[in-house]
Amino acid sequence: MGVTNRYRDAWEGFWRDAPEEPGSVIWDAEAGLSAQRHLALLEPYLMDGRLPIVDLGCGNGTQTRFLADRFPRAVGVDLSARAVELARRGDGAHRAEFAQLDATDAEAVRALHEELGDANVYVRGLIHQSEPADRRPVAEAVATLLGARGRAFVFELAESAKGVLAGLAQGPSGPPPKLRPVLSHGLAPAEVADAAFAELFRAAGLEVLAAGELPLATTEFTPDGGRIELPAHWAVLGPADTGQKG
Repeated sequence: MGVTNRYRDAWEGFWRDAPEEPGSVIWDAEAGLSAQRHLALLEPYLMDGRLPIVDLGCGNGTQTRFLADRFPRAVGVDLSARAVELARRGDGAHRAEFAQLDATDAEAVRALHEELGDANVYVRGLIHQSEPADRRPVAEAVATLLGARGRAFVFELAESAKGVLAGLAQGPSGPPPKLRPVLSHGLAPAEVADAAFAELFRAAGLEVLAAGELPLATTEFTPDGGRIELPAHWAVLGPADTGQKG
């Protein structure tokens, strides 16, 4: 299988144009507002904290570098070669590993699982902006990487975030500066109905062990200085046949 050329080109263009400074991308909040909070929710369900962790859709690697300090091995993978280049360049201490991967390519995903063995998986904002035909393969990629012992933390924009983003885009001054590149490159966030997520994971052989709501902190601010946050939800997932709490 594999993503469409249009989708791949959209992401390559986005990351090619993105500034390298931390926080320049709207969702590139520091780990203290992202992966650190998420890891606290994931940790009670880990079967084996010694497993590596895969940051699926790692972008420029901000969250991967945080995870690398807390797992024996952290591997960030992304569809975009440019994103992987930025991630490597930003990891001066070589704490993490980065590689290009199309998560809808089942053969490539299986090869990564063969290399790593069972792994924990971190997914932040990947499925909600995937094209409809790609969402099931991405969920199946998560299941493949988990194997029998891994756990996944999935964090995605809620359906209601679409209205919030539309409101921001239609403001008197137009879209906020960091939202404009997302729209201009044809990327469409918050495109998955909330009710569809559980079925998507179940169909991939995964069980939802815990779930809740938590806003996604952006790097964009309102005119009065308040950080813009978007409605989002999270889930901890495990293989359906080994779904006991760790």
